Amino acid sequence: MSKTSLQAGQMIISLPESCLLTTDTVIRSYLGAYIAKWQPPPSPLLALCAFLVSEKHAGNQSPWKPYLEVLPEAYTCPVCLEPEVVNLLPRPLKAKAREQRTHVREFFTSSRGFFSSLQPLFSQAVESIFSHSALLWAWCTVNTRAVYMKRPPRPCLSAEPDTYALAPYLDLLNHSPRVQVKAAFNEETRCYEIRTATSCRKHEEVFICYGPHDNHRLLLEYGFVPVRNPHACVYVSEDTLVKYLPSTDKQMNKKISILKDHDFIENLTFGWDGPSWRLLTALKLLCLEAEEFTCWKKVLLGEIISDTNEKTSLDIAQKICHYFIEETNAVLQKVSHMKDEESALINQLTLVETLWTEELKILQASAEILSSLQTAFT
Repeated sequence: MSKTSLQAGQMIISLPESCLLTTDTVIRSYLGAYIAKWQPPPSPLLALCAFLVSEKHAGNQSPWKPYLEVLPEAYTCPVCLEPEVVNLLPRPLKAKAREQRTHVREFFTSSRGFFSSLQPLFSQAVESIFSHSALLWAWCTVNTRAVYMKRPPRPCLSAEPDTYALAPYLDLLNHSPRVQVKAAFNEETRCYEIRTATSCRKHEEVFICYGPHDNHRLLLEYGFVPVRNPHACVYVSEDTLVKYLPSTDKQMNKKISILKDHDFIENLTFGWDGPSWRLLTALKLLCLEAEEFTCWKKVLLGEIISDTNEKTSLDIAQKICHYFIEETNAVLQKVSHMKDEESALINQLTLVETLWTEELKILQASAEILSSLQTAFT
């Protein structure tokens, strides 16, 4: 909470370099000698994760105990969700969640040799300390809470960019898409500084912004879903795009090829302000009659080809939107049923429910906007 009003440009927080947990911290620690000896050199991410797991295991003996105690015991990123919950996610997010899970599993498998080399530091078997669940916790801690802070390359670490810094206290600030901040490490003061670009009244919570991310990205990378996120959207896949188009269109494959060649087959979305320009443009091209097909370049430039083309593309957009609304309602019913049956998963299911509820609101808003646009052609 802000005790005084904050004006645009004012400092929210200034954290000295000595308070930041970076690879410098790790290399100066008892792990430094083991990192220096290990070949091939560990990645900066592995060094940080190993340190977090080790310090958490040290408990009361760790100088980082006050910070470790405020970190979540478990995270809600999709990589941590149960498979049956991941299966309820929207298709694009589900695919990314599974990729993320595979990535962390491979990260763990490739790191086991390095963990074994740390055995002299522990009386307990390292396999029980550096378990998959322990590494997953550390990976999520870095992934969800680290700030960007570029470090110079080091011979004892791999060539991967060294850009992570954990910043105690700073990472207690919550995200809001409606604020703007400037965040960076100040080389002169040797502090990580955050300044607000928007004002904040006295006694209001002070927020920072993680970036103009949609809800899929925020859930995937940070494990939460905000309500009324202005950047939230619903993605339309290629399969859905052609679902309501005439199967007799002999030029359909050529049209799809053109969209792919001009990068118009991905990031097609419905948002709070209706179907995106990209989605409508793709539909306009796909709805071109045979005699209009030579005008496809004009479509991509935003030109109107004919009233018929405009109307048909809006009709198809509305059909896709209503299909998504039906699908979303069906998933929400399934989630509600599972919440009654699977009490142990209630928190994970509530998170997924929030995501789908927000998508439903977006689709309902888009359907209304499309209806008003369609009235111009009736």
